[in-house]
Amino acid sequence: MMKNIPSVMKADGKSEQFDPSKLEKSLLAAGAKPEAVQKIIAHVQAELIEGITTSQIYKHAFFLLHKLQTPASYRYGMRQAVLALGPSGFPFEKYVAEILRSQGYSVETNQMVRGGCVEHEVDVVAWNEKKLIMCEAKFHNQRGMKCDLKVALYVKARFDDLLEATYTYGGHRRSVSENWLITNTGFTSTAIEYGMCKNMTMIGWSYPGRVSLQSMIEDGDLMPITCLTEIHSSELKSLLEQGIVLCKQIRNNVSLLVDAGLPSERAKMLVDEVNNI
Repeated sequence: MMKNIPSVMKADGKSEQFDPSKLEKSLLAAGAKPEAVQKIIAHVQAELIEGITTSQIYKHAFFLLHKLQTPASYRYGMRQAVLALGPSGFPFEKYVAEILRSQGYSVETNQMVRGGCVEHEVDVVAWNEKKLIMCEAKFHNQRGMKCDLKVALYVKARFDDLLEATYTYGGHRRSVSENWLITNTGFTSTAIEYGMCKNMTMIGWSYPGRVSLQSMIEDGDLMPITCLTEIHSSELKSLLEQGIVLCKQIRNNVSLLVDAGLPSERAKMLVDEVNNI
């Protein structure tokens, strides 16, 4: 007699039957070897219980992958690491700034700029010779949360006001080229429909395709320091407050961590972990 397949509770509160192919796909995408993937799936399936959450499955799979294939476990845990940039949105704004900086832009965060009618606080302003981008960064602590139509409408209204003025970034006055709405989760279908209709630049974890947040992180070597398993919460808080948000900022750089207040032994341990990713 075939064993009943347990239901899994998704991040959005909906339930569905456990599908091992989804877990397999995510593990392979992280670079896990096929033999490691099969061991993890078998282990997870043996311990499934009715109503288990996708978050619990992820944590269990991450633990097993970390034991079997450490570098791949960091890539598998990347989304959770970005979620760990909370609870406030401030570290995420800094993280978005670093993503744009890695693409060759000059960047400022938390800017007060005046549009045609009123002043606006803009999370991230980025510019190069050709573009001036003003970016709204929406951070969520949970995977199931999404930017909805109200958020898209608000950002579009702000952009329309910003378009009525010019700004001095990069040494000369110019208009805004692009307005971005970027989030670490996703968008509702109506928000996407509206954004496409209004030609908005909207970037989510897996949206849109090859220019998604996930793709930017993978292509730019932009793993956040929240992925480190050896870091203490007090150390993480201190580093984030000082604008140190990327693993590559501390790669082979013990002195940066010591200057940030970490004991040399702790600094070396974290740098060794980064170098082993």
